[in-house]
Amino acid sequence: MVSTRQGEGLKHFIDAKIEDKAVPKKLTYSLGVKMGRRFDHLGDVEAFITVAEKGSMTEGAVTLSTTPSVLSRAITRLEARLGAQLMRRTTRRLSLTDEGRAYLEQARAAFSMIDDAERAIQGPTGASLTGHVRISVPTTYGHYRLPAMLGRFTHIHPEVQVELSITNRNVDLVAEGYDLAIRLGPFPDSGLVARKLEDAPLRLVASPHYLERAGVPRSVEDLATHQCLPFVMPSTGRCAPWLFRVEGRDVDWTAPGRIRVFDDVLGVVSLAENGLGICQTYDFIVRGRIEQGRLVDVLEHARGRSRPFSLIFATHRRLSAATRTLIDFLASDG
Repeated sequence: MVSTRQGEGLKHFIDAKIEDKAVPKKLTYSLGVKMGRRFDHLGDVEAFITVAEKGSMTEGAVTLSTTPSVLSRAITRLEARLGAQLMRRTTRRLSLTDEGRAYLEQARAAFSMIDDAERAIQGPTGASLTGHVRISVPTTYGHYRLPAMLGRFTHIHPEVQVELSITNRNVDLVAEGYDLAIRLGPFPDSGLVARKLEDAPLRLVASPHYLERAGVPRSVEDLATHQCLPFVMPSTGRCAPWLFRVEGRDVDWTAPGRIRVFDDVLGVVSLAENGLGICQTYDFIVRGRIEQGRLVDVLEHARGRSRPFSLIFATHRRLSAATRTLIDFLASDG
């Protein structure tokens, strides 16, 4: 039996202690009974996820509108709770331990499920799609194809936050906290799912000034006497072969060159446009330059090959509603 005085006391909280502006650590009723909470550490988990995704305490603090010291203490508490080190901290960088990578995946999946549950409730009321998506894309796609596609997506879903990394480095989706990436080429069995965006046609081009000076090649064999501008693939350290279709036969040809471009494949286009030689690149990159007369098609009769671009994401990761929607949109819009 609860007394009248006790009953009145049950109506109000007297103490709700909040530590470091995170999740309340305990709730105490005026009756003097503490209510334990299984998940009172979720604020610390969110701090860990944010720091892991941003790669630093400072950037994580900006995202969560707090201070690096608060996040550091939150992660220390979480590590003590789990009995495992999640992050290696030095003055210059943070890195996840094996346990940290495993916990990050599970924690992000759990938060994704919460987001989905909220959307399931809010959906019938007409609530707009929300969420955060991290995507890594190569410079070719990031500068020439993705901007228009993202523009259409963000117009439809203005409350989705997209964090875009434009780099030719193949990021580790799991270790670096990316939701998805756009990559070139066929993929080996790597535990990743690939959804093709397009087969991008290739073109061989040079500037009018270069062709006036060096002459116009008439065959693939003639290219051996020209200044070619090959790109060295970061993944292999070898020059990417040029792809031709000659009389119905596919020909892969490795271009020689006194100038070889590393890291950014767009460099070969800039060099070609400035009269330094011939390059092979994607139609979507040079189409406008050709229309403006800044570049000219070479060996048009040997065209017809392409390279595939695909969206990739981890098979075991539970994708958020925002990520799934972006994947479907890009795959249908590509």
